[in-house]
Amino acid sequence: MCRIAGQIANGSSPQQIAERVKLMCRHLEHGGPDDEGIFSAEEQRLVFGHRRLAIIDLSANGHQPMTDVNKKAWITFNGEIYNYPELKAELTVLGARFHSETDTEVIIQAYLHWGESSFAKLRGIFAFALYDTVNQLTYLVRDSNGIKPLYYYPANGQLSFASEVNALQAAGIATETDPVWQIRFLAFGHIPEPYTTLKNVRSLAKGHFLRWDNRKNIYRTEKYDLPVFDTQITDHEEACELIRQSLRKAIDRQLIADANIGIFLSGGIDSSLVTLLANEQQKASLKTVSIFFNEKAYDESQYQNLVFNQIQGEKHTHLVKQADFEASFSAIIQAMDMPTTDGINTWFISKYAHQDGLKAVLSGVGADELYGGYPSFNRMQYIGCLKKMPAALLAGGVKVLPAKYRKIGYLAYDHPLAVYLTLRGFYTPVEISDILNVDVKQVTDTLFSHEITAPVTGYDEEYAAWIESNLYMQNQLLRDTDVMSMTHALEVRVPFLDEDFQRLTNRISPSVRFNKQQGKKLLIDSFRNILPEAVWNRPKMGFSFPLQQWMRQFREISDPNLYKNPTARHIIKKFNRNDLHWSKAFALYQIHNHV
Repeated sequence: MCRIAGQIANGSSPQQIAERVKLMCRHLEHGGPDDEGIFSAEEQRLVFGHRRLAIIDLSANGHQPMTDVNKKAWITFNGEIYNYPELKAELTVLGARFHSETDTEVIIQAYLHWGESSFAKLRGIFAFALYDTVNQLTYLVRDSNGIKPLYYYPANGQLSFASEVNALQAAGIATETDPVWQIRFLAFGHIPEPYTTLKNVRSLAKGHFLRWDNRKNIYRTEKYDLPVFDTQITDHEEACELIRQSLRKAIDRQLIADANIGIFLSGGIDSSLVTLLANEQQKASLKTVSIFFNEKAYDESQYQNLVFNQIQGEKHTHLVKQADFEASFSAIIQAMDMPTTDGINTWFISKYAHQDGLKAVLSGVGADELYGGYPSFNRMQYIGCLKKMPAALLAGGVKVLPAKYRKIGYLAYDHPLAVYLTLRGFYTPVEISDILNVDVKQVTDTLFSHEITAPVTGYDEEYAAWIESNLYMQNQLLRDTDVMSMTHALEVRVPFLDEDFQRLTNRISPSVRFNKQQGKKLLIDSFRNILPEAVWNRPKMGFSFPLQQWMRQFREISDPNLYKNPTARHIIKKFNRNDLHWSKAFALYQIHNHV
């Protein structure tokens, strides 16, 4: 797990390019404090940079950028390849030679033997740049779930890339702000891919690669294909058995590390299950990291203790108070890279995991999206009913409906993002117009200009799973988890998003996979013998902080006089009366304080 950066720029000297890449690496040091490396191909005006967080093969053999013995390819790599031992054995038979125990070197050899088809063979979390010295091609490649970030900036026949948006800005490469990022942020509560806060800086799509021709200075992006299995699983018991086998395999291979590794344990179903299954593998060496609060409505320590009673190893628990939130607030804002209304919880637990001596942890992210753990899975049927109404009626209803229902007006637009914004959106187009003093049409044109096609039909659980996985989890949960954990030099692994486990899950018939009466029932049934009933048989909390209370008591956010816009002041007053969710107030704060 690391941070990467690079630039190809024919119009600049090798020294100028190297200086820019070094500036980016300096900005990314927090995510790779163990080592720095720079590779320069001067004739091609190409420079790769790397900041290392050493987790596999801690020796100097893991230094990056890395090349093969014949220097046919160079790579700067961020992430982990979980199936690298199997790939290494296969490549050795084919004649590949290795000089380290790293997964990085396996990627190089896989490319040299299999070319672009090698990308689909990788199982893990990854974003890397690879320079093919023979064919004069440079690749940017991102994992199939988009767990690791990769941003690129093509301009004037040049290509720049980095693990964080602000690195490109810090190096003076991309400095112009996207003029409409605030519209997207107020609608979504984050900046949705492929957009960023910087003009023409884009996120490489998950499961895609960018191929840059170093001779012609042109590029194209393509999706790499993963195997598809069409056979559907329709038997409940067969599904449970396959889930048990596949999730255990995913956790087993994601526990591979030469550095200290642990588990985020919140006390919910997903983190508890990952902890209990990891305990089967690691037992005495297992380390868990948990957070608890004085505010009893948010404290999950009683559920954490139920899991503690069933595992061995070290249990690290940390009390987080309002004073900690206020003292850390500026550091949290600085760590965001781009504005977001989530990630505060991840910032804190990552901080403590780092203090507890961990370099990598396993997390429960992904189970809700795969197995119907969110309210949206049941609410989708109401979306279907509302979509039968005339668009004009839906749009007009915004003016007469109570505030909490006005997002229904989004359904007047025939776009998957309209469905998402109805379910999870923040402000309506009219509200955004008032806050930013822009025309409503500009708001809607901005929000719905990006073409997205949902590969499912009908407003059902499958559509909800697609929405939650490809929009909410992709754009907010995974991005925030990565940026907040890496600011503390911590790698977060997500076994529920293991490619093979996901493919198995997608083969399960929706009638078996989803249950309207109980979210994640199939997952619970699969592990009912080890999951404490009190953990799964309770209302869903999520990994929540008492932020409704903390932010109302934090004057920097809750003082209406600090907001210039009259609409914003009115909204903050509603928040102080407890008539508004903290996340919407937090979004306003960031809009008014973004530099």
